[in-house]
Amino acid sequence: MNGVGMGTWGSGNFDDDTAADHLSMLTDRLIREVAEAMDGDPVAIEPDEYWGVAVPCNLELLHLIASQNHVGASLPEADAVTGWKARFLDVWDQAIDGLEPQPGFKEQRRAVLARTFDQLADLAARRQAAG
Repeated sequence: MNGVGMGTWGSGNFDDDTAADHLSMLTDRLIREVAEAMDGDPVAIEPDEYWGVAVPCNLELLHLIASQNHVGASLPEADAVTGWKARFLDVWDQAIDGLEPQPGFKEQRRAVLARTFDQLADLAARRQAAG
């Protein structure tokens, strides 16, 4: 037996039940915030709005956390992420020119956004396939 109790399996910061519960609460919050933003008013996810910036941040945080393979890290369904990507980029494409971005920024930022959704969808799909 490792550690100090039944729910401990190692000496790492994430190697016990309490840490897994904490990680689950954190990742569930990130997912819930994205889902609510994506289901809400499209204006709220425009490039110059809070959720237009925070949604990709949440997605990248989810990817970073889940990539560590700690027990408790939640991910959305891959299909949900793919749907979010389509909606987010549709809103982004409609709004970005009105913000008069610097030359090259629009294409570079859109590529980063697409990759942010794609890497999370890919990780979610691999996790789903693994069971």
